[in-house]
Amino acid sequence: MLNYIWLALVMLAVAIGGWNDKLKDVTDGAFDGAKTAVTIALGLIGIMAMWLGLMRLAERAGLIQRIARLLRPIMRRLFPEVPPEHPAMGSMLMNMAANMLGLGNAATPLGLRAMRDLETLNRHHGTATNAMCTFLAVNTSSVQLIPTTAIAILAAAGSTRPTAIVGTALLATLCAATTAILTVKVLEKLPFFRVQRPDVPDATSGQADDSTLPGGSAEEVVVPAPLARPALWTRALLLLLTLFFVVLFLRMVFPTLFGLLPDPNGTGQSIFVRSVNALSILAIPFLLSFFPLYGFSRGLKVYEEFVEGAKEGFGVILKIIPFLVTMLVAINMFKGAGGIDMLTRALAPILAPLHFPPDLLPLALMRPLSGGATLAILTDVVKRLGPENIVSLTAATIYGSTETTFYVAAVYFGSVGVKQTRHAIPAGLLGDLAGVIASVVICRAVLA
Repeated sequence: MLNYIWLALVMLAVAIGGWNDKLKDVTDGAFDGAKTAVTIALGLIGIMAMWLGLMRLAERAGLIQRIARLLRPIMRRLFPEVPPEHPAMGSMLMNMAANMLGLGNAATPLGLRAMRDLETLNRHHGTATNAMCTFLAVNTSSVQLIPTTAIAILAAAGSTRPTAIVGTALLATLCAATTAILTVKVLEKLPFFRVQRPDVPDATSGQADDSTLPGGSAEEVVVPAPLARPALWTRALLLLLTLFFVVLFLRMVFPTLFGLLPDPNGTGQSIFVRSVNALSILAIPFLLSFFPLYGFSRGLKVYEEFVEGAKEGFGVILKIIPFLVTMLVAINMFKGAGGIDMLTRALAPILAPLHFPPDLLPLALMRPLSGGATLAILTDVVKRLGPENIVSLTAATIYGSTETTFYVAAVYFGSVGVKQTRHAIPAGLLGDLAGVIASVVICRAVLA
């Protein structure tokens, strides 16, 4: 599927660019895409190393397996091919939680780790498994509790109610996620997307043999060694740390209870919004302190384990770069040729009878392709029409309830060398479409 999409983007870019005398823009777009891909990838190295180190600590301490056990019924329905105790379950859960809180700098490294864990179960390397496709669909339509970037754009433009889109974005992203998950489960059963059933691995292992893993080794799967029981004093430290963060959370949500003045920037915010904002601020400091302390309580050499996990970061990023370059070159060529503008003009007469605002069409078309370009379009719409305009609020809702499907696919699948993406892209795009339609309908009903 991705082969056809990529080739179509390149050929259309050349054809449209030649017709519009924009071949120089097409060339510049290709070079800019290549530079941007490398810049993005290199910028991820440090963050990737940090989160892989932290995840290794959590795995070695057995914490990830405990988390996965708590949500086993839901995860088994979503990912029946993944053994319940496999590290991939915990990695995917951590990624989903980060996405819900809007922690993009944590969600991407955790998602890449989850893909690497899922690859250990893959008997057809280079081809996405059903679990990988489902995980990508969940990511490209993941439920986000607070669309912080869209709120910031509205607030910067002088909106008196920038948090008005919290409810609309949450409902729209729920529609997008439901559509993407249902679609991916239906498409995986169609003969066109089906993969020939491989030889069944040893049932006692729950995963592929070492020889089937990339590089011929099983280092991707970390099996926790027997651990010491936490001493009483370390348990007390863990409890004190948890209570400390609970107090910080309550102080941020209910400042008046602690004799503090409310944050002037949070005037008018509901308890739900303040709670999610507090979680977003406290989540990473809590994880960065709790995981090492928990590992120490189980007898781990936390510094050495963290370093071992961080070492993997550079190798993962190097695998991503070719895939990211390939995708961003095609996207920037198509954008430079004026392809998005042509699609907007062509579809406007069709969408007008459906009462779809023409100002939203460029944003909707660009959203699956480029996050940066979509953000620029959103900023322009808010600036032109005003932050209180229903179209501006709808545009912000679309931005907060959809995802850059092609970028996510290039990064996640590229990290494990998957070239045959099967039904992941169609499911993600349908989720984006559902998010756009739901945003228009919900905003018209709620905010108009």
